[in-house]
Amino acid sequence: MNRETVIVVDFGGQYNQLVARRVRECNVYCEIYSYKTDIQKIKEMNPKGIILTGGPNSCYEEGAPSCTRELFELGIPVLGLCYGAQLMQHVLGGRVEKAPVREYGKTEVYVNPSSPLFAGVEEKTICWMSHFDYISAVAPGFQICAHTDNCPVAAAENREKNLYAIQFHPEVLHTVRGREILSNFVYHVCRCAGDWRMDSFVEDAIQAIRRKVGDGRVLCALSGGVDSSVAAVLLSKAVGKQLTCVFVDHGLLRKNEGDEVEAVFGPNGPYDLNFIRVNAQQRYYDRLKGVEEPEQKRKIIGEEFIRVFEEEAKKIGAVDFLVQGTIYPDVVESGLGGESAVIKSHHNVGGLPAHVDFKEIIEPLRNLFKDEVRKVGLELGIPDYLVYRQPFPGPGLGIRIIGEVTAEKVRIVQDADAIYREEIANAGLAQDMNQYFAALTNMRSVGVMGDERTYDYAVALRAVRTVDFMTAEAAKIPFEVLQKVMSRIINEVRGVNRVFYDLTSKPPGTIEFE
Repeated sequence: MNRETVIVVDFGGQYNQLVARRVRECNVYCEIYSYKTDIQKIKEMNPKGIILTGGPNSCYEEGAPSCTRELFELGIPVLGLCYGAQLMQHVLGGRVEKAPVREYGKTEVYVNPSSPLFAGVEEKTICWMSHFDYISAVAPGFQICAHTDNCPVAAAENREKNLYAIQFHPEVLHTVRGREILSNFVYHVCRCAGDWRMDSFVEDAIQAIRRKVGDGRVLCALSGGVDSSVAAVLLSKAVGKQLTCVFVDHGLLRKNEGDEVEAVFGPNGPYDLNFIRVNAQQRYYDRLKGVEEPEQKRKIIGEEFIRVFEEEAKKIGAVDFLVQGTIYPDVVESGLGGESAVIKSHHNVGGLPAHVDFKEIIEPLRNLFKDEVRKVGLELGIPDYLVYRQPFPGPGLGIRIIGEVTAEKVRIVQDADAIYREEIANAGLAQDMNQYFAALTNMRSVGVMGDERTYDYAVALRAVRTVDFMTAEAAKIPFEVLQKVMSRIINEVRGVNRVFYDLTSKPPGTIEFE
């Protein structure tokens, strides 16, 4: 790698992406790797620093995820977080055991400001703890540099060898000075310069695409969402008319969205793109008939995407490359970026079929988080209203409809979602939340409308506030707004007699329903 890199070694913790995201906020490039990654590969990457994540295991138990002592003898700074901190101490000769008092949540921590990790941090601050085990004795050569009332080793350091262990989670927003702590590690300990910026990314990506494509022809999978739109404009800047954008209207879009996408990217739009719209609604409904399991739905939608693109490519002629707007959270959540469990197979990652009839798939945004993609969009001159539009999953309403997908269910959720979005905008609340939508549950219940019995569906409303989409909390929508949305949906959308508001955070839930 030509750029300086910090790597995150994943031990199965829920915050692995968040750790990487926080490092990138420091303008330092960061990638996630499984703890099973060969030590030789880590040497070859020559990272500026290594961060060990949390995890659900006890490091002293047989079969627990581990690493060799050699990792700490590479001469590369290492920061262990939670499980990673305990593992560091365990491997290097310290002692880890069950904590007499479990700590979870916001906790006062006392730090030593002379530590390179805590430079500029108050002696008493708030951190986020989550542990059953604790470090009861530090390894030889380490000094304790933070503690809480119940945790004698909240942080320890071996400055000579640039090894640091933190029991709490600096990557979460609940740790008040967490960003400063991680910044101190990458700048004061790892001596990073901070050269990861989106303006240089755009220039480098365009040059790399031109070298790869040469005089080949490129087909772009354009959904109209932020990721695929940015990918399309990036490719257009790189290869011009060698690019053809294919927009597959699978019938699982928001109300009127197919026409809106065509208005922007079609022949009358602001971009000089070769644009093809494929109306494939019935084709998707036929493939999804009787399918209820969400992973199966994702894979069917992903495979059908590829098959449509292959068919369009044959009509166009010889096409060498397929472009997708895959981003880094898609890769990690599909189980391809670290050690965490598969959360969901994204239609353009884990949902791809084994055989794809293109020379190569180009994913120029594969290493970016969502907010980095938006920055790239702005660098490319894409208008704000497109760059900051509501996120929409590739499988579309297929995963906002619980159970089997039918044309009737799509109509219900499209109409309900349009009402919800309209009332959120009317109330001036759109800027207070990062994603909001209506979903259709698979629950039907008895109701009374016009003095008659009904047996109809329940719609669930979702709205979240988030910084990075890795963690999220439900938005606080005024009750009168929810009442108005409920009343309109029940009165205007045929087939609905109940409306719920989902208060679940992420974790334990996900932002989407399936």
